[in-house]
Amino acid sequence: MSRPPVTRRTVIATAVAATLAAGIVPVTAAQATVPPAPQGWVASTIARMTLEEKVGQLFVQQVYGQDATTPDARNLPLYGVATPAEVVQKYHLGGVIYFAWTDSVKNPQQIAGLSNGLQQAALSQNSKVKVPLGISVDQEQGVVTRIGPPATQFPGSMALGAGRSAQDARTAAAITGEELRAMGINTNFAPVADVNVNPLNPVIGTRSFSSKPELAAEMVGAQVAGYQEDGKVSASAKHFPGHGDTATDSHVAFPVITHTREQWEQLDAPPFKAAIDQGIDMIMTAHLSFPALDDSGDPATLSKPILTGLLREELGYEGVIITDALEMQGVRELYGDAEVAVRALEAGVDQLLMTPAMDKAYGAVIEAVKSGRISKQELDAKVRRVLELKVERGVIAKPMVDVAALGSVVGTSEHLATADAITNRTTTLLKNDAGVLPMATSGKKVLVTGYGVTTTQILADGLTKAGATTSVNQTGTSPTDAQIASAVASAQGKDAVVVTTMKAWDTNVTDKRAGQQKLVKALQDTGIPVIVVATRDPYDIAYLPGTATYLATYSYSPVAIEAVARVISGAVAPTGKLPVDIPAKGAPSTVLYPFGHGLTY
Repeated sequence: MSRPPVTRRTVIATAVAATLAAGIVPVTAAQATVPPAPQGWVASTIARMTLEEKVGQLFVQQVYGQDATTPDARNLPLYGVATPAEVVQKYHLGGVIYFAWTDSVKNPQQIAGLSNGLQQAALSQNSKVKVPLGISVDQEQGVVTRIGPPATQFPGSMALGAGRSAQDARTAAAITGEELRAMGINTNFAPVADVNVNPLNPVIGTRSFSSKPELAAEMVGAQVAGYQEDGKVSASAKHFPGHGDTATDSHVAFPVITHTREQWEQLDAPPFKAAIDQGIDMIMTAHLSFPALDDSGDPATLSKPILTGLLREELGYEGVIITDALEMQGVRELYGDAEVAVRALEAGVDQLLMTPAMDKAYGAVIEAVKSGRISKQELDAKVRRVLELKVERGVIAKPMVDVAALGSVVGTSEHLATADAITNRTTTLLKNDAGVLPMATSGKKVLVTGYGVTTTQILADGLTKAGATTSVNQTGTSPTDAQIASAVASAQGKDAVVVTTMKAWDTNVTDKRAGQQKLVKALQDTGIPVIVVATRDPYDIAYLPGTATYLATYSYSPVAIEAVARVISGAVAPTGKLPVDIPAKGAPSTVLYPFGHGLTY
């Protein structure tokens, strides 16, 4: 599902022609004046912008508060003003990003109201220009999901990789994008284009579609089309030049990728090339060192050889380049926050995401332009790309949303049914040695134990719906000996035990006492049939010797847990195929379960 590379100017020109042919003059809900020729609007807007307004378009920041106009003290240390609207106007922001911890994503009505309020702030400030915001979120689905129900949930990238359907991947993106746009969010920082070739990767994992570049590229291309063409939101492939082969989390440290240039071409590049071929609006940078591409020691976010030389010139990418969050440790080790902002722009970045020192970074960029360190031509080129993106995605023509219409888009019965059907095709059965599955659940007594208060309860509810009598004993991500003993006691007299794991392989961070591994063994030692359900990384099985029955969901999202309950009860046959190799514990070159493995019944 790809097409020849589409340049931004080609798209803009097409939009101009279509608008003129239809006789349509786009007008925003906030009465911003938008001429019928979008390209003319971009040029005239840049010509009328002040230096401060241009620089503001290069920043995308988090703002605290459920609505735009209520003061929130958490904004003061960062911005010196209290309301989200004041933050937008003080810095003439190009965009904002939503998180749960900023209270931005409580429910669809609140999100839409916040979005409209922030757009009103952007469009009503004292200025010669009216430029709406890019409003963004990380709604990758699966383990990175910022907006929960009633918005439609999907199981995430690796699950879609297991489903092997590019059409399903596109449909998931289309529904996600359509619902985001209805809530006033016009940019999704997805899909993840990293190829998870390292099973011990602590930061990507199931956020990646596959360990195979060909499958990852197919899925990335499909999702870009789903987000942008169908869902009408900007997509952002991440994290360039590739974050798939690291055992270090760039949120807290500085990873180094040791691939050769040839390995990068073969392993890391294909999904990004697929995204570019599909006309992706944005590409997000990675805070990591890639010596084969730039041996300076700088992170890719600050690397001109990588962002300008490789991404712009070699790959021909013309869209917006945005940094990953600049508050992450991987980009802050070498330079101060103000210098990081300037160096990123010099390297080829167009937008700076979440600087932790807004006043310093904003002032440093303004001074860099005044001093000539960043030329006015370079600044205008960056602003032009940002504005063209906003034109292309319809943000200029329609920045506001209809809150009353949310119910007809977000979490509709049709969307939910589609999500269930797609997720049913992703569950993967790796082992069924004892023939326990499918389980005739009617009348059976089943203990559900292991990871997750919500996860175990949803799984139990699904089995109850299938006729089982269930009990729940949740033991968390790192069970204590007492919790393990309690689970074993709860298993007595049961016909079967279903135990959920979540990164049971990770005894460095997630489960330092290896409690999940001990829990599974203790349950198996009872002699009662045990069904292991890996609710995140499929790699857990390599650390659970003696496991006879094992399912992978790739996600603890409720939609994935409901699907695995249907698979256990036989209402749905498992059809997912591993999108990764699963290596043996401590022996990465020994493959226990190969890419493509998956049983059914």
